[in-house]
Parts: sequence; C-alpha cells; structure tokens
Amino acid sequence: MSAVQKFQGGAACRCGKKVLQTRKINPVDTEEKCHNACMEGSLTGIAHRRLTAVVRTRMTEEPVVVLNGPRTVGKSTLLAHIAESTSRAVIDCDDPATRAAVRNDPGRFVSGDGPILIDEYQHVPELLDAIKAELNRDLSPGRYVLAGSTRYSTLPQAGQALTGRVDIVEVLPLSQGEIGRTSEEFVHNLLSGVALPDSEPASDTSRDDYAHRVTAGGMPVALRRPAGRSRSRWYANYLQLVLERDVLEISRIRQREMLPRLLDQLAARTGQVLNITAAAQSIGLEKSTAENYLRLLEAVFLVYRLPAWGTTLGSRVARQPKIHIVDSGVAAWLMGLTPEKIAGSDPAALSEYGHLIETFAVGEILKQISWWDAPVTVGHFRTGSGDEVDLVVESDDGRVIAFEFKAGSRVHREDLRGIRILRDRLGDRLTAAIVLYTGPHMFRHEEGAFVVPLDALWTPRLS
Repeated sequence: MSAVQKFQGGAACRCGKKVLQTRKINPVDTEEKCHNACMEGSLTGIAHRRLTAVVRTRMTEEPVVVLNGPRTVGKSTLLAHIAESTSRAVIDCDDPATRAAVRNDPGRFVSGDGPILIDEYQHVPELLDAIKAELNRDLSPGRYVLAGSTRYSTLPQAGQALTGRVDIVEVLPLSQGEIGRTSEEFVHNLLSGVALPDSEPASDTSRDDYAHRVTAGGMPVALRRPAGRSRSRWYANYLQLVLERDVLEISRIRQREMLPRLLDQLAARTGQVLNITAAAQSIGLEKSTAENYLRLLEAVFLVYRLPAWGTTLGSRVARQPKIHIVDSGVAAWLMGLTPEKIAGSDPAALSEYGHLIETFAVGEILKQISWWDAPVTVGHFRTGSGDEVDLVVESDDGRVIAFEFKAGSRVHREDLRGIRILRDRLGDRLTAAIVLYTGPHMFRHEEGAFVVPLDALWTPRLS
C-alpha cells in the first residue's frame, strides 16, 4: 500500500454552526469538510508568528540574526515581513539563478547598509566568510538577517566564520495558538512565577479533538490541505525533498536508501529514550553509520534529541536523551496513526498515541519557550529504575518546572512517581509540577501537582 493510499481519514472539529454559516457549508456535509474549512479560515493569509517581536528585538542587539528551522515553517514569511517594514529586498538563494550569482561574487551581495536579508543562505555557505569580512569593518547591530533550513552549526564554515557574532533564532512549526489565533501565555506565566489557580472552568476539548490536533501537527502548508490523500501526498513529497536534497547538500552518503528507513524507526520511537543501537539493528545498519545519519536528520530539523536533565542529582539518574520528531503531524504520518485508529481499541495504536501526544506537548511547550527572551534549559528526568518526568524546564535563576503528559483522561497516584522523586531531590527549587492530560477538569492532586487539561497550553482559560 502506498503512502498516499494509507491515509484517507478525515478530520473533525467542534466549530459547529459558526463555521457552517461563515463558510457556507451544508449542515448535512461531513465533519471533515467542516474541519477543513475551519483550518482554511484560520490559515488564510499569514498567521501571526509570536517570534516576530523576538526577531525585531534581536536585530537591535546583534549584527547577524539567523532564522533556523524546518522547511516551510514560515522563515521566509518572517523575512518578508522584515523586508516590507524596512523597504529591503530579499536575496533568495533557493532560486537557481540568484544562487549562481551569489556564489560567483558573494562579497557584492553582502556589502552595504543593513539589514541585508538572505533566504536559504545555506545553499551558498561561502556567504559566511564574506559576511565575516564585512563585520571586521562594521559590527553594527541589525546588519544581516539570514534564514536557513539547515542547522547553522552543521555548516562547514559556521564553526569559524561568525563565532560570537551571530544569534540563532529557532523557528518551529506553528503552535496551536498561532493556528487558532489565540493568545498563549501558559508557559510564560509559569516562567514568570504566576501561580496557577486551584480550579478553572472545564475544558470542552474532546478526545477526538485532541487526536485530530496531534495528528495534524503544525506545518503550515500541510494544514492548508484537506486531511487525507492531499495532506498525505504533501508529507511524502516534503520528506523526499528534505532527505534527497537538503541532506545531500550537507554530506554525501553511501546508503541513501537507509535514511528514510532510519527516520521510520525514529518515528516509531518518538517520545522515548533513544536506543540508536536497536534502531540500527532493526534495519541492518551499522551503529556508527546510524549515529552519523541521525546527526544529519537533526541537521535538517526532522528530529531532535531532548537531553537528560539532572545528571548531577545522583548516580542513578539516566543519561540517555529522548528522541522526538520535530512535528507531530510528520510523526503521525510516518507512524501510520490517524484519528480513526486512535479512536479504536487497538492496544498498539493507543500505546503509539501516548508517545505521540508527548511529542506534541513537548513541541508546544518548546514553541512557547522560544518566545521567552531569557536563557532556559530543557530536558527529561529519568531514574535508573524507570521513574521519569517527561519534560523539565529550568530557568536561568535555577527555578525548575516539571511536566508530565498523559494521553488518558485520568491521572493516578503512580503517574506522579517521577515528580515525587524530583521534588524530594530539588526541594523548593521545584516551583511547579504540572500533569497535562486529556480530561476536562483542572485540580490540585494530593501530591501537590496540578492536573491540567492539555488544551490549557493554547486556550486563554488559564492565561
């Protein structure tokens, strides 16, 4: 069965009569049409990116700002906004003719007053040496804004060209608030020390709603397509482009056919402790080769490793990272998970959904952290006996917030073992412990942790 044939499931939403009226959909039509019209409406035009303000601030402080992130997440749109507000043109190195001209004489394109705006700069890495020469003469803030779909640190010139002169801004897929155009302050409030209330109005997000959000992810172009064949085809084409073009620009590899197979294995393990040996053995790949390929998949923003946190708290704290696919929609497509499968009673699908919802929730929190203009350390905490906290966020003053994620609608005492252990070891440094779950009610557990509906991350109810 082809990748396109695998995914024919529709999508649903709770927008009801409001969308039916504004989008002129016949009430007897399917919920899928309702959902697709809702998504189309929310993504018509340019979604407001919370990072815009962060980028503008960095431009007043740093000579070079690099917008780094996956393909098609909105880096070019951010660059276009800057171009419009500064009356500047964007040098698009994704265009073959422009790329050839820049490669022929990079110095000509980076000279002059800023801001000089360059999209997909990684296609002409010689630009970095030319920019370095310019910065030797003038280190004024806001001279360059570069956008690229390859991690800056993986480019051969990056290590020495602009050391200490560049600020990296990571641009991630759309957050749920950006999709729905709601204000997201949940993580900001926690980092600011704002106390959660003991209770709030119940959530009306259903399990089915969550399944559709998690499997849709946040890739803007994918979300503009109808769920099913069209979106599935986009995922297939997107991954083919990244794996066959972007990866090969970084490194020439001998076993190209193994890259998508390794990505499949990592998707099957998303939200879990990384065991690269097992992933490699399952497809007949040498461990050392798999490690190299993993670094390439990280370089093009398909996967990332969430490091172990708290390794100084004792010898029995695990040191292995967790692996996550960057976008939960891409992960769901690779895993073959659809809302229909999640709604069923297949134990394997439900287990996979538990890991996928962790990837989704971690991603949403990391997006909100990316708007927080202060140093933050993130990781996961796990003991040698397997008790864990899915996400730990540490602010620069040492305060710690613990997050646990549950795909179910109930939270049991044993679900809080990792949080209890972390509280015992940290004491007052642990300022908040949050269990995000798919149930409707917020309450304070007897263990002291707040149990909060997952949609609190993007709804104004708790902000």
